[in-house]
Amino acid sequence: MNSAKIINDPVFGFIKIPRGLLYGIVEHPLFQRLNRINQLGLASVVYPGARHTRFQHSIGAFHLMTEAVRSLQEKGNFIFDSEAEAVEAAILMHDIGHGPFSHVLEDTLIHGISHEDISLLMMEQINNDFNGQLNLAISIFKGEYGKNFLHQLISSQLDMDRLDYLRRDSFFTGVTEGNIGSARIIKMLNVIDDSLVVEHKGIYSLENYLTTRRLMYWQVYLHRTCVAYEKVLINMLNRAKGLIRMGQQVFASPALLYFLSNEVDKAWFDTHPEALANYSELDDSDLWSAMKVWKHHDDKILSTLATDMLDRHIFKVEVTEEPVDETHIATLAKEISAQMEISLDDAKHYMMSLSTISKDMYNVDDDSIAILYKNGEIRDISEASELLNVQLLSKKIRKYYLCYQRFG
Repeated sequence: MNSAKIINDPVFGFIKIPRGLLYGIVEHPLFQRLNRINQLGLASVVYPGARHTRFQHSIGAFHLMTEAVRSLQEKGNFIFDSEAEAVEAAILMHDIGHGPFSHVLEDTLIHGISHEDISLLMMEQINNDFNGQLNLAISIFKGEYGKNFLHQLISSQLDMDRLDYLRRDSFFTGVTEGNIGSARIIKMLNVIDDSLVVEHKGIYSLENYLTTRRLMYWQVYLHRTCVAYEKVLINMLNRAKGLIRMGQQVFASPALLYFLSNEVDKAWFDTHPEALANYSELDDSDLWSAMKVWKHHDDKILSTLATDMLDRHIFKVEVTEEPVDETHIATLAKEISAQMEISLDDAKHYMMSLSTISKDMYNVDDDSIAILYKNGEIRDISEASELLNVQLLSKKIRKYYLCYQRFG
């Protein structure tokens, strides 16, 4: 009998998953659900190749974790087999709580509870199914285990999650500038005083990594068209919720209907065991199926937004560095209201959207990466790098996105 399951991954080649606990996680229904959730939400509207799933990403992050553990062990850092398996299990499950369409739904169908919180609830459920075999993995995931550097491999500036998604998203979008030297960075990792450091030889790969991340955010994750398409989705779901609250019939799968009909937040999850069961049923297909029916709904707003989604009729978007003039917003709202014969309030609330997006790629307080020199000295990358303009990288960029229904 084979001791490992082999997956052929387009980014990293053959990935071995040992039979036993790790393969058991991959086979679990909660993990298999990730096959039905796209990693990049609606980014395929701009990058048609970006159809890869959270399942693929989780397997890739697991592969990088096995490489990181091996590399650290070879440098004399003591990691028990049980710790290696646990940190690999934790990275496999790190994204298990994601809902359909990436982060978009975290403030639409649910409120005040993050996908990390839900990942933890799902891990506890799998742990229950596995009779407590994941206790150590959960402890490391929560940052409660004695070896802090193991937690850093899952969640930090240089965690395996980021190293995989930057490389994978670059591959599937075709944005080749995003290709980072993940293997080089992993080879340069070490541990000093229970903290991850990067050996000085790896500094150029790190410089590339930090600038790449900035590029991928503005070119892919916060691309104006992707943002505008997400706004159509959010407004459509809010309209469906509004109609249901007004007593109207709106088609949805039982799982989706549950979240459209209830105000689900952290307290709700804590007191309603069925909330997690319903959430576990949700994936991208629930929403696409609903849209195909909503396209024909009597409500003009819901049907227009569903048609926009299905026919790729994306909100027009204006991106500015300065706050948007209120008069301009009022004029647009009037035009939309007249064109669609809906109230001014509805036009503002559902057919347009104004948001501020700000991002800094490096925060000196939170994001420091420790560089280890041959003489044992440790300096932050902001001091160690000759090329990297950390002041420029850590400058918070703020952009204003005004998205609205277009006609003609």
